[in-house]
Amino acid sequence: QVQLVESGGGLVQAGGSLRLSCTASGSIFSINAMGWYRQAPGKQRELVARISSGGRTNYADSVQGRFTIPRDNAKNTVYLQMNSLKPEDTAVYYCNAVGRETTMRVYDVWGQGTQVTVSS
Repeated sequence: QVQLVESGGGLVQAGGSLRLSCTASGSIFSINAMGWYRQAPGKQRELVARISSGGRTNYADSVQGRFTIPRDNAKNTVYLQMNSLKPEDTAVYYCNAVGRETTMRVYDVWGQGTQVTVSS
C-alpha cells in the first residue's frame, strides 16, 4: 500500500504565505503525478496544482502566479508554496498521488487533508 502524509496547514492573514508538504511512502514502484486539491465548505473538491513525474505542472486559474508546486523526487515529496493568500483560499487541502506499487498495481491515493484558513 501507499500512504500520503501531509503537513503545513494553519491560519494566516491575507497576503501571507504558507507551505504545505506531502510525502508518499509504502510499496512505491513509481509516482506518475502528485497534486494538491482543495475543498471549501459547501463546494466540490477542486484541483489546485499538479506535477507529473517529468516535471510538467498545471495550476488552477485562481492560483496561477501565486502558488507553485515544487517536487523532490528523491524524497517522494511534493510541496505547495502558497503566496499572496486570499480569504477565498480557505479550504481543506488534500494531497493526491498516482502511480504503481511494487506489485505493478495502480494506486490513486489521498492524504488526510490539512486545513488552511486565511483571515481578512
